Amino acid sequence: MSDTFNIKSVQVDGDNKVTARTHALNKVRQITSAELFSGGKELVIEHANERYVLRHTNQGKLILTK
Repeated sequence: MSDTFNIKSVQVDGDNKVTARTHALNKVRQITSAELFSGGKELVIEHANERYVLRHTNQGKLILTK
C-alpha cells in the first residue's frame, strides 16, 4: 500500500530570513510475488493500451514479454 508522508525543512538565507517548507514524499508500494501471482504462474498487465505477460518460471525467475 502506498502512503504519503511529509518532511519539513527550514532554510536560512544570507539576510537571516527563515523559510519553512513541507515536502510530500510517496512511499514505494511493495508486494510479494506470491500476492501478485495469487497461486498462478502468469498474469497480464495492461499499460498504455498494450498488454504484457509476466511469467514466473520453474527456476524462480520472472519474465516480462509484450
